[in-house]
Amino acid sequence: MTMRTLETEFPDLADSIRHLIQDSIQFKTDRDSYHKLDKAIRGLEERGIATDDDHFKELKTQRARLKDQLYLKAKQHQP
Repeated sequence: MTMRTLETEFPDLADSIRHLIQDSIQFKTDRDSYHKLDKAIRGLEERGIATDDDHFKELKTQRARLKDQLYLKAKQHQP
């Protein structure tokens, strides 16, 4: 399973993301949560494990919200 990092998702913001990971505990915590959710979702998809549709949708919604928040923070941090 290949993990998609924020830096690969948003290559134009890679420097901002790296700085925020070092400078902001909250950003790092949110980034770690995003990666855990992404790994769980992709693992379920790749193994074909049946999940409750509502539960699966909720996981994907949480991941999308975190990704949006992280993107906005990185965009605001850009020089």
